[in-house]
Amino acid sequence: MAAPGAGDPLNAKSGEAPLAQRIDPAREKLTPAQLQFMRQVQLAQWQKTLPQRRTRNIVTGLSIGALVLAIYGYTFYSVSQDRFLDELEDEAKAARARAAARASGS
Repeated sequence: MAAPGAGDPLNAKSGEAPLAQRIDPAREKLTPAQLQFMRQVQLAQWQKTLPQRRTRNIVTGLSIGALVLAIYGYTFYSVSQDRFLDELEDEAKAARARAAARASGS
């Protein structure tokens, strides 16, 4: 059996995969080959998550756009309702004035 961390895909005791060790390139001296490998791995991870991130961004954008259009539509609707209510108030004032004229005229 191979030693832990020497290529074993799973830790024999816990059954978990070994975790990668974090390396700070500013503190540790790395060779150009190691830096290039780190860049390649980072690029591969970024490309792997790109479609999922793009889908989430599209869904978020569409959701925000729908919310904006809903607020915009509701604003137009409420403004048109205000005009309608203003017309009703004008008719009510005219009806009250006619009723007052009839009451004072009789």
